[in-house]
Amino acid sequence: MSDITVGIVVFPGSNCDHDTEHAVASFPGIKPVLLWHNEHDLQGAKAIILPGGFSYGDYLRAGSIARFSPVMKEVIEFARKGFPVLGICNGFQVLLESGLLEGALSRNRDKKFLCCQTCIRAVNGSTIFTSLYPEDEVLSIPIAHGEGNYFAPPEVIESLEEHQQIVFRYTDAEGKITDEANPNGSLKNIAGIVNRQGNVLGLMPHPERASEKLLGSLDGRGLFESLFLHIAGV
Repeated sequence: MSDITVGIVVFPGSNCDHDTEHAVASFPGIKPVLLWHNEHDLQGAKAIILPGGFSYGDYLRAGSIARFSPVMKEVIEFARKGFPVLGICNGFQVLLESGLLEGALSRNRDKKFLCCQTCIRAVNGSTIFTSLYPEDEVLSIPIAHGEGNYFAPPEVIESLEEHQQIVFRYTDAEGKITDEANPNGSLKNIAGIVNRQGNVLGLMPHPERASEKLLGSLDGRGLFESLFLHIAGV
């Protein structure tokens, strides 16, 4: 059986593309392929990952220019057909700008770039990205962003809550949702959300940086493994 292809989009300014490629390649039977931003060919990918970084230097707003890259036309169509798309950090910002997810991300509450280990809780273990996480498991996964403060109108937040689209929340080490555990000021301690159809996930923490013992945490592997089991039909 041939390997399953997973596409990793590379924008000018992406800097987590090879980190993500390394994490993806560590799973047997999965073949990562880097997709340059001006391509229209997704090369038979069964899932697409938009990695972290500073696409187009984060000019205007983070992700706002990347949204108009030629490859995003294909990614948007791919997502609308029900195929999985994962956006990590800057990739989450691109998904929001593309309209594949609702809401927006602004400057961190303290207006500082944050690079640190955080705790998040998998509050929805029923998605294709979290099926291997026990419900409400607390994960240790790093963040590295300047614009990770998630917000949306009250009616959008209400809808996200109602349809269980909030997948990860920032917590303390015991899993408690507190303001002190919220690193960037995101509404409701939101760290990651999924679309209504359940095939598009965006999150600010970096699971690819928590995917091997050398990095200090394996807590991010469950996200990738859940996704890859899904696309393999297991």
